[in-house]
Amino acid sequence: QVHLVESGGGLVQPGGSLRLSCAASGFTFSRYTMRWYRQAPGKERELVARISSTGDTTTYGPSVQGRFTVSRDNAKNTVYLQMNSLKPEDTAMYYCNLDIGLQGMYWGQGTQVTVSS
Repeated sequence: QVHLVESGGGLVQPGGSLRLSCAASGFTFSRYTMRWYRQAPGKERELVARISSTGDTTTYGPSVQGRFTVSRDNAKNTVYLQMNSLKPEDTAMYYCNLDIGLQGMYWGQGTQVTVSS
């Protein structure tokens, strides 16, 4: 059974940094692309970052490009999201995602990030 557990969220001042983690289990982690999404109140869920199974290829949403870095440790079955230069508009619930097509789409419970002075 797939489990995705996010951690690392919290309250941070504008310009600060946070590192989110997503611990995965129940599937062969090293075989799959992983994604981070976020959803702010009243807004649609948006793709923040994506990392290929080997970590060689990463892509970012335009609003976080140059500030966020996604990485993974396949030995630890964990994907990370390093968030720098945080802005109030980054405030959202952040979710880890696994999409394996017809076999299903899985989400973690989310971790809240609040950027405020």
